[in-house]
Amino acid sequence: MKLLNRLLDGFEGKLTSSKRAAITKCSPDTALCDITHLLELRVLKKSPGGGQSLGYELAGQ
Repeated sequence: MKLLNRLLDGFEGKLTSSKRAAITKCSPDTALCDITHLLELRVLKKSPGGGQSLGYELAGQ
């Protein structure tokens, strides 16, 4: 929930798995797993672009 609170409080830029890991002080693997879960729940969606610049944003924005 810490991640969602940051996103709802006006997080600047795209969310990436490395930013998510830094915010919540978890491993990059855990961050990616959590982001994947939020994608499945349709809380997050992939931002336009891809490759190394892959980022995520709140769905509905």
